[in-house]
Amino acid sequence: MMSKPSKAREFAYMPTDKIKANYLKYYKLCLRDMTTNYDVSPSEMEFLLFAYDYEFFTAEAISEHMLQSELKLKQRIIYPLLGKDYLYKKYDKLTKTVNDEVSEYFRSEMTRFNYKVRYALTQKGRLFVTKFYRKLDGSEAIIL
Repeated sequence: MMSKPSKAREFAYMPTDKIKANYLKYYKLCLRDMTTNYDVSPSEMEFLLFAYDYEFFTAEAISEHMLQSELKLKQRIIYPLLGKDYLYKKYDKLTKTVNDEVSEYFRSEMTRFNYKVRYALTQKGRLFVTKFYRKLDGSEAIIL
């Protein structure tokens, strides 16, 4: 039996030696899966993906990196994620620092009026992002 000529096909894959990686092919399906089956919005999911490689961050710094308003980022993303236990306050002005190196690092802004809270992803948040990456690379099923 002869195969169809390329003009009659609906699609044809490129040879694998010409494609290096196509990790984001199923991004939209993975995003839909994670946002419908878990308690996060698409913008919260994208924030978690962005913040995944930070040990900690301030709302000001991450809003500059994401080119978003700090106030809107806090209201719409950071505070809801804190309530859902995907983020936590790693260094707060009320936190007692045990490590002298850490307290020395933040000493210049340790007054009550200009101290900036440092946020970090919780273990739940890190596992959630890891699950998204497993779905994206095909090692875990996408459930819609």
